Amino acid sequence: MTPVRRSDLAPSRPTRKVGRGQQRGDRTRDAIIEETVRCINEEGFATASANHIAERAGVTWGVIQYHFGDRSGLLSAVIAHGFQDFRLAIRSLPVPDGTSRRRVEAVVGAAWSAFSSPASRASLEILISDRSGVTGARQGELEGMARDMRELSAVLVGDGAPRQVAVVGELLWATLRGLVMAQMLTSRRIDSARERALLVDLITGLLDGVAA
Repeated sequence: MTPVRRSDLAPSRPTRKVGRGQQRGDRTRDAIIEETVRCINEEGFATASANHIAERAGVTWGVIQYHFGDRSGLLSAVIAHGFQDFRLAIRSLPVPDGTSRRRVEAVVGAAWSAFSSPASRASLEILISDRSGVTGARQGELEGMARDMRELSAVLVGDGAPRQVAVVGELLWATLRGLVMAQMLTSRRIDSARERALLVDLITGLLDGVAA
């Protein structure tokens, strides 16, 4: 199997002792982020007010302020959490050997799972709904997702065909992102299996054309 390159992974942090108070604080912080993700996915971004999230998480607004500063800080933490999970899923993907179709199916399936996870969906909904905040670190997260798709594309295509790498990477990024956004617009579950199968057909055709 061909592993996805991990050149952009952050260096490991030095090991340090964590006290019980720090552990409790980390658990509280993680619980607030997870509850915010659930709130956005279940009720939509418009309902995710500071007070409502605090109520759902069973904490006071002061606790949220302590960990995140304000609502914008909390939303930024949710975005970072969602994109971190996305990157870990993408970069740990082993691309199987074999035919182009088999390899593309593995990549599209794994990329779709990463895109459609609850944390990734909530992150994208925040960015869509809170467009004034798509600057700085938040913009960097979007650019990081696009870069991850290009890395996956390079694994499939090979470094010797830069134009095809860009095309396949953009297809993965735009198509899967669009399918997730379509699901956000309705409470009815959308089955995107057909669209993903067509994406596999298209990318496989491109790869086989490059190899011919």
